[in-house]
Amino acid sequence: MSVKLEMLRVFRTVAEKGTLALAADALGRTPSAVSMMLAQLEAQIGAPLFETDRKNRLTPLGQLVLDESCRATDVFDRSVKAISRHALSTGGIVRIAAVPSATVSVLPGVLTAFRGAWPDVRVEISDVDSAAVRRRVQRDEADIGILSARPGNRAEGELILSDDLGIVCREGGAIHRAHLAQGGTSSWDVMVHEPLIANPLCLLVDDPGIRTLLAASNLAARNTTAILSFVRSGLGASILPYDAIAGQPEGVEFFVPSRPIARRELRKVRQEGGRPNPPLEAFWALLDGTRGGCCPS
Repeated sequence: MSVKLEMLRVFRTVAEKGTLALAADALGRTPSAVSMMLAQLEAQIGAPLFETDRKNRLTPLGQLVLDESCRATDVFDRSVKAISRHALSTGGIVRIAAVPSATVSVLPGVLTAFRGAWPDVRVEISDVDSAAVRRRVQRDEADIGILSARPGNRAEGELILSDDLGIVCREGGAIHRAHLAQGGTSSWDVMVHEPLIANPLCLLVDDPGIRTLLAASNLAARNTTAILSFVRSGLGASILPYDAIAGQPEGVEFFVPSRPIARRELRKVRQEGGRPNPPLEAFWALLDGTRGGCCPS
């Protein structure tokens, strides 16, 4: 069997568009040329891929071939983009996938030091949650990942820093007033005074009240800037590390509840066994310079 990538791309386009005419328009070819390539693919496979000549309904085999076609063409397209990026960058490229709080608290200093030593290397940053960080590193879509983890989870890469989680709320809002009324030694219970803006870090707080608020939350966000904007707008309060809110515009307050103390770790991960890459190794080493950080209470 000699199935070519272009056959799979044409088949995928026809299956997604639903007609030869629309697929031909998307591919910049004539309908007859598209039809001929489909016929060649079905001849190579030895079975029909569409239920009818209208090309709007796949056979069971056609659905399987479509799934594989999507995988194959997506991988190829990512490889072509990676090659293009490398060609445009005179010194190479380093791809980073990081949780939002790390892009705010860790990466600015690391990037400053890295660019001083490697000015010609292109750095690409993806701002995603911890689950997406893991996926991107596993799929070789990122060279280095920075994710949030529970303290002591040594299976998740190498420790960068550990810091306290706290409540970020609107200045003068209900939670802020309750915190002041308790003399600045609040527990997580003060969160009941405002809606919880959910984010993945909330899952690291081992408190039954927070779990209840999470189940009832109807607003969730992952981006730190968006969370702080929602807090300032009076839409609720959330849970973040101090470093994520340091230097942000006025209008928000942050404090660490005294009971129980909740912490998170930032850990760096990567695939092992790749070819030597001096800029990548340099970036990896610079991330160790942030180790030991802790937010004030």
